[in-house]
Amino acid sequence: MIQNEEFHYVEPKHGNEFIDLMWDLGQAINESRYIEIDYLRTKDKAIVHRRLQPVAIMFSEYYFYLTAFIEDEEVRKDFDVINDSFPTIYRIDRIKNMSVLDKRFHIPYSSRFEEGEFRKRIQFMYGGKIQKIRFRYKGPDIDSILDRLPTAHVLDEENCEYIVAAEVFGTGINMWIRSQGDYIEMIEEV
Repeated sequence: MIQNEEFHYVEPKHGNEFIDLMWDLGQAINESRYIEIDYLRTKDKAIVHRRLQPVAIMFSEYYFYLTAFIEDEEVRKDFDVINDSFPTIYRIDRIKNMSVLDKRFHIPYSSRFEEGEFRKRIQFMYGGKIQKIRFRYKGPDIDSILDRLPTAHVLDEENCEYIVAAEVFGTGINMWIRSQGDYIEMIEEV
């Protein structure tokens, strides 16, 4: 079975090898060291320089991501949520250069980044803000919805139609909802 999976495996199109970079990122996270990166932005293909407090490495939808807090207030002023308490998400294969700095940062334990809680609320690793949504689900399997959205719960059920509420992070949820076609009808976004 493993040989079959290896034979049919198709690697991501970026073709970048970044195992050493991931190791260095992991060390910087463990030692609470600042990093500086040059990052290839997707929206305009510009390379931007960032000074970051790295807090986690995550895997989702074929890619590895760095979650990190941006140090520079000048950079954050152009963001949708200026004083965002959540980290920014960077696809690791798009990091062009990285330096681990000697300077350390401190995040109190009570304010630490909780990767598990973040993962429950994020779909497709798109940034944005926390939002509460409600929608009507008319598809064949409510369990697939509850599994995809770990914070979701059924508010009401009638004739195999469900009213579902969830707390989600970022704009990726909008793309996912559109991909469900007629099965999902949005009721409310807060």
